[in-house]
Order: sequence, then structure tokens, then C-alpha cells
Amino acid sequence: MSKKFILLTLIIAAVAAFFYYDLGSYLSLEYMKSQQESFQAAYADRPALFIGGFALAYIIATALSFPGAAFLTILAGALFDVIVGTILVSFASTIGATLAFLSSRFLLRDWVQDKFGDRLKGINQGLEKDGAFYLFTLRLVPAVPFFAVNLVMGLTKINTLTYFFISQLGMLAGTIVYVNAGTELSKIESTAAILTPNLILSFVILAIFPWIAKFFLSILKRNKAYKGYKKPKKFDRNLIAIGGGAGGLVSSYIAAAVKANVTLVEANEMGGDCLNTGCVPSKALIKSAKIANFVNHSDKYGIEKTTAKVNFPAVIKRVQDVIKAIEPHDSVERYTGLGVDVVKGYAKFIDPWTIEIAKNDGGTQRLTSKAFVLATGAAPFVPPLPAIEDTAYLTSDTVWDAMAQRKAAPKKLTILGGGPIGCELAQSFQRLGSQVTLVEMADRLLGKEDADAAQIIKNSLEEDGVNVLVGHQALRGEGKKALMIKGPEGEVKLAHNDLLIAVGRRARLDGFGLENIGVEVDRGLVVDEYLATSMPHIYAAGDVAGHYQLTHSAAHEAWFAAVNALFGFARKFKADYRVLPRVTYTDPEVASVGLTEAEANEQDIAYEVTIYHLDDLDRAIAESETIGFVKVLTVPGKDKILGATIAGSHAGEIITEFTLAMRHNMGLGKIMATVHSYPTWSESNKYAAGQYRLDRQPEKLQKYAAKFFKWRLG
Repeated sequence: MSKKFILLTLIIAAVAAFFYYDLGSYLSLEYMKSQQESFQAAYADRPALFIGGFALAYIIATALSFPGAAFLTILAGALFDVIVGTILVSFASTIGATLAFLSSRFLLRDWVQDKFGDRLKGINQGLEKDGAFYLFTLRLVPAVPFFAVNLVMGLTKINTLTYFFISQLGMLAGTIVYVNAGTELSKIESTAAILTPNLILSFVILAIFPWIAKFFLSILKRNKAYKGYKKPKKFDRNLIAIGGGAGGLVSSYIAAAVKANVTLVEANEMGGDCLNTGCVPSKALIKSAKIANFVNHSDKYGIEKTTAKVNFPAVIKRVQDVIKAIEPHDSVERYTGLGVDVVKGYAKFIDPWTIEIAKNDGGTQRLTSKAFVLATGAAPFVPPLPAIEDTAYLTSDTVWDAMAQRKAAPKKLTILGGGPIGCELAQSFQRLGSQVTLVEMADRLLGKEDADAAQIIKNSLEEDGVNVLVGHQALRGEGKKALMIKGPEGEVKLAHNDLLIAVGRRARLDGFGLENIGVEVDRGLVVDEYLATSMPHIYAAGDVAGHYQLTHSAAHEAWFAAVNALFGFARKFKADYRVLPRVTYTDPEVASVGLTEAEANEQDIAYEVTIYHLDDLDRAIAESETIGFVKVLTVPGKDKILGATIAGSHAGEIITEFTLAMRHNMGLGKIMATVHSYPTWSESNKYAAGQYRLDRQPEKLQKYAAKFFKWRLG
């Protein structure tokens, strides 16, 4: 028998007894007046025992949410005087309220959070930040039943100690009023007579005072940020977006769509890093490398084995052609046509509302704006190693122009960094003819992914011929063509034709005049939950905001930044990162959304894991691409999805179904009930959901079912 069932049974029995024995008649003014002398005599005879019994009765009544706490408070004033009565009631009421709160939490919170967790996430976050304010307000307003506060707050994630102390503080004023009234019990005809309109108004004013104070504190914070600056009376623009990558493009698009006056400033190529040096060229290169690999392993598919002849200049030209084909989507002409004023040049803040643009054509322009979105992106980070500048290293930004000058892929290529960029480029260049050595300081590749997924990628890279060195640290450059590293075997000198550094990216913060206006920076811009910087009208989106260095994350943040910048005077929206997928485009791919096993363990979140191996999938077998798995984390005992990781071919496409399911709070049962075309890669999700059910078959029920059907045979 579960503890929840026992507790619920006891509560139901106590409530039933309360009404069956008409105990409510003892919690009335008439009864208390009639028994006042008897109570006082009992108190005088054995004071400690009487106080203890009174406190216990008060705690039980409050914990079980019985009506009558107000009458007991009045009686405390009549029996014990104001000071003793207030102290006694204050602690007894808070203890009882906390017990009711804990009972509600124990019995119902898990069910409520599991059922409505996604919808309640905003409320939970609000309570985490402002829960004391909410609770204090509710405790001070007499119109709000205290028992309702206990039960509802128990369903949230507010801290128990916070609940106890704020409840005691919030109920203190009302306790004093009722206890004081009780000192003249004979004159009280009803509890309504105690709460006069003026007294209720006083409580309401006291209740909203924290919110008023908070509002004025925000004004003071705002004024402090703007101190020493003169705000223009008129503005040239409603919004200026700085940076023409995903963040700036989406921000300016949204502003133009709602007919705001918007300018987009970009000094270099429209489309930002993603189009010109990141996502697009790397995926084009990956495709060419994959074709070369197919040719080299054609015998795997029944085709006579041959060796791919890589025309490297043609490969790089194709990469450039792909960029040119996509360019119109992000072009000046397109955005001008949408109503965006596009200015090519470098923007620098003169004051919080004014930028000066050093235009690419040699001119300058000053513009004022009500709001800004900074979407300046990030640049490759180069570790400050001794003599590293002498190695003539490449980065993910510079490698494309460098390769455009080559007749063949680098003969020996060392790549520093085993994250997504390093792994993708290592595999691609290896397949296109380079001998690649991949150096990673950590003990494994792809540190953000689960170890089993990362191991599949390591195996694949090594199978392709990449020399993967994990647990090796770069020490220094050794002339133009070598790098000194240190691993378990000691120091090793790596000779190379080219060194590609891919250890991460750092937010672009220099040159924009942020220091002129006091915008707070750390590794990126310091932003709040609305993506506002320390200057309340300046927002950030994308890599510079310091959250996730993903193109789709930048576009996602740009919506919040732009909407808050334009409409924040009326309502603001908190940036939502609950369901944000990511993909590493190696072969096979790795994709994940939500929690990984490592993250769940770090955060001490309970989970169950289900794994479906792709060597069982018909489409994977048909295409001879059976390496990998679909892994799903779920809430213990439920099919609610906490996260999914897919390692395998087409993982980036397959993950979308889990992203959709998590976004709309659909469990594995809904995925299993969805008809999937046969044979497709997405069937792996359905089979993973089926594996979840298979792993949790009700064995006893199956035994009874077997007996039933055997009986049906006659």
C-alpha cells in the first residue's frame, strides 16, 4: 500500500469525521463566547498543557483546511492577550499551512507537473524568481482563502522554507488584527465586522506594495543605465539590427512585417557566417566527400570497386556555386523589397540611441533608434599558444578562400578541436584525399553529446583513416609546418601542410562602441530572460547572446528580441529554449534534443532510457547503413519524452519528430500510434516507441491473457 494512498485515506477520514460529528459547531463565535470562562479556567489551571492543546488543535484545523481558523485566532486573543496570542497563532498557523502545502505537493504535484509541466514552466520560472512576492501578496489580501493558497502553492516548485517564512510574515498583519479583536470577544458579532472596508484597503495596499516597489526599482535601474545620456525626442528608426546573419535577418524581417521603420547594418556579406563560411559551405563539402566515399566503397552495393578521382578545384567551385545559389534568399535586394533599409558598413554606438555607420562606400551616416538588436555573431577562437601565429593556421572562416587557391586537398592536415566543426571537416577532407590528424584535449570527441554517440563518430572517422588523438593537448607551434602536442605518451611533434584550428567560437564584441555606452559583457553580451542587455532598449540574438551557437537558435532568439524590442512597452516574452535540437553532420550524423543522459545525471533528473538499434531497421538494412541507434529518455513510469539522441544516417531529419512531440507535450504513445511510411528512416522513431512498450510489458497481465485465450479454445 503506497504512502500516498495512506495519507489520502487519513485526510478523507478526518474530513468525514469533521462533518459527521458536526465539529464545525465548535468553531463558531457563539460557542466560543459561551465557553470563554471555561477555557480561561482551564488555561489558568494548566497553562502549558492548554497552550499545547490549543496549538495542536489550530495546526490540525489549518493542515486539514477546516473552516474556523479565524475563530480560533479570535479566541487566542480572548484567552492569551495580544502578544502571547499573536506568537502562538503565528507559528501554529504557519506550521499548519505548511503541512497542508506539503500534503498537496506530496499527493498531487508530480501528477500536475507531469500532465501540465510544459504549460506550467513559465509559472514555475516566475515563482522561482518572484515566488516570495506572489505569496506575500496572496497572504495579505483577505479575500483570498488561505487554504486555497496552501493547496495551489503545493502544486508549484516554490521552496518549502521560502513558503514557511513568507507565509508567517504575510499572515502576521492579519493575525495581529484578529487576535487584537479577540481581546474584546464579547463585542464581536461576526468576523465580517472585524474586516472593515478601510482595513481591507490597507491590507490590499500593503499587499501590492512589493510590486509597486519592484516597479519603481526597475525604473531606478533603467534611469541608472541611462544616467549621463540625453534621450532624443524623436527617432529615425523603430529598430536597427546590427549584423546580417540569421539573427539580424530575422529581426529586420519581423520589424518590416509589422510595418516598423527598420534598418539592417552589415559590413560584410549578407547571410553572415552560416551562408558564407559555416553551415552552407561545410554541408556542400560534406556532400562531395560523401559521394567520393560512396565511389570508394561501391563494392558494398554490388558495383565494381573503383577509386574516386577527386577534382578538388571542382569540389571547391561547387561549394562556391552553392553559396551563390542560396545568396538571393539573404540578399540586400530581397530585404530592401521587404521594406528593410539595408546599409552596408560598420556600426558604432555614439550614445545608447545613436549609431554612426562607416559605410563601405566611404561615407558616414548617423541614425537614432528606439531599439536595437545586436546580432554580430562570433568568430573562431584561436588559443594563445606560443608561436601559434608562425604556423600560418586556418580557421573555419579562412579555410574556404585558402582551399580555393589549391589544386588538391592538403596532403597532411592537422585539425585542432574535436567538436562538430572539427569532426565534420576532418571526415570531409580525409575522404577528399587529405591525411587528417584530429587533436582533441578532452578524453573523447563531441563533448556535448552522450559518450556512446560520440564513440560511433570516432569509430567512423578512424574507419575513414583519420588519426584521432583524444586526450592530447596542443602546446606550441613548431615553425610553419608543425605543432607540438602532449598526450599520455608525452610530447609529440605533428608535421603538417596545413593547420586548421576549430576549438570554438567567441562572440564578436569589439568595434561596436559598446564600451562607450556601458553595455555589460562577459563571454558574450550579458542578457536577461527577454534577451535585453544592461541597456534595456538594446537586445541581442544569436552567437553574441552567449547561449547556443546554432543558426536556428539565432533565428529563434531573433523573434523574441525583435518582438520585445518593438512591443516590450506593452508585453514582453521570455526566450524559450525548452526544445532546441542540434545536429553534427558527420557520416553517420548525431542529432539530439532535450536532455542527454549526461545532462540528466548532472542535473540529478530521474529518467528511464530506451534504445532502438538501427541494424534492425529495414530501410537501414536496405541501404547498408546500419550503424547507430535511437535513444529516448523518458520520465520514470511514463512515456513523456525528456530527450532524444540519434546516432545514424539521416539523424538530423529523424530528430524533428521528437522535437515536435516534445514541443507539444506528446508522449511516445502518440509517435507509436502515428502511421509511418514503409520503408523509411523515420520508422526508427516508431520502433523506438514500440521498444519502450516492449521493455515494459505487463508480465502478470500477459500470463492471465494467455490463460484466457487458452480457455477460449475450449
